[in-house]
Amino acid sequence: MRSSINRPPTPDGDEEPEQELTLQEIINIKLIESGEKEKLKELLRERLIECGWRDEMKALCRAFTKKKGRNNVTVDDLVHVITPKGRASIPDSVKAELLQQIRSFLVSAAI
Repeated sequence: MRSSINRPPTPDGDEEPEQELTLQEIINIKLIESGEKEKLKELLRERLIECGWRDEMKALCRAFTKKKGRNNVTVDDLVHVITPKGRASIPDSVKAELLQQIRSFLVSAAI
């Protein structure tokens, strides 16, 4: 007679399997909990205003609205058209400064 095979117990249908958090999710949680995410957003906002990026995006929005007609443009239209241009036109110096701030935070938080 053979003995039964050793198997782990069958999970109950009620229990949800635990999900492992990704490194990106862990970092995001730490940034939020520490309040650092808000500081980084404010720094980004300041730098984009200083370099004229915000005014450039306003001008693009106005030009698009004028071209299509004020009553024919939705916010979704603007977001769809302007977002790729906006992301591509962020100055490298602003990206580098923000990245350095994030790295400093990660070192200090020992992640």
